[in-house]
Amino acid sequence: MMSVGWLSLFAMILAYGVANLLQSVAANRVRVHDTLHPGLFVRLAGHKTYVVGVVLQFVGFLLAFLARRDLPLYLVQASSAAGIGVMVVLGVVLLRWRIVPVELGLILLLSVGIAAQVLAAKPGPAHRIGTVGAIVLLAAIGAIGALALLAVRLRGSVGSVALGSLAGLAFGAGAIASRPLASAPSLSGLATSPLLYLLVLHSILAQLLLGLAMQRGSATAAVAAMDAASAIPAAVVGLLFLGDGIRAGMHWIALAGFCLSLCAVLLLSRYAKPQPRRIAAGHVTAFGPADVH
Repeated sequence: MMSVGWLSLFAMILAYGVANLLQSVAANRVRVHDTLHPGLFVRLAGHKTYVVGVVLQFVGFLLAFLARRDLPLYLVQASSAAGIGVMVVLGVVLLRWRIVPVELGLILLLSVGIAAQVLAAKPGPAHRIGTVGAIVLLAAIGAIGALALLAVRLRGSVGSVALGSLAGLAFGAGAIASRPLASAPSLSGLATSPLLYLLVLHSILAQLLLGLAMQRGSATAAVAAMDAASAIPAAVVGLLFLGDGIRAGMHWIALAGFCLSLCAVLLLSRYAKPQPRRIAAGHVTAFGPADVH
């Protein structure tokens, strides 16, 4: 029988895929923002599709949190990228998104890479993060925000990839915080841990950046860049500092699977076709004219 961690992992993939699709639909119905003003959340909240997408994103987040209790970060973060496949399939079937053969091939390559990591992953609890680690995660919020102030003015696929990558860094930092946090012995220990609040701050920043990225071009490119950027630092930190494990004799399988997954999401950010916008892309610096719903 599958453990809670494995069941959570597979349910997370489905939840993230549907969530990204719904958020993409809503983001393409809102005028393009040129700043990090949280007013974008207010505009997006006017669309039921976005609200449902955020709810599913939160469900996916909780499932990922449960999965990280026992499963290594490199597996959970790479598996999050499998949501791209769910998003693309639903987009093609329901929204008539354009998909080229290379995109389909890359999604299959991503699936193979994740399957290899599933075979190689060794479940186990995480090591604790000390004060220095918490300070680094706090500083990362400021660094990502500073880079986002520059990236937010980019347009097209470049903007999607840049902002999606920064969203991924924020999500990855949140994943690093959540791995040891998931092993908290009690609810009181969870509530009093600074890692919980670092996780919340990184998640809010990442969600804002993802919404901005999806406005600028291809939702597939934005999500692929996000997944690639979240996977690399989380995998490195997990293996070096958090005690993430690999089954004996399967290190090469884990490495090959991770590299395949990473290459697939990076190439998806390059070859993915833009989805059509429902309104003309305008320039909004804060709260502009009313959105078209």
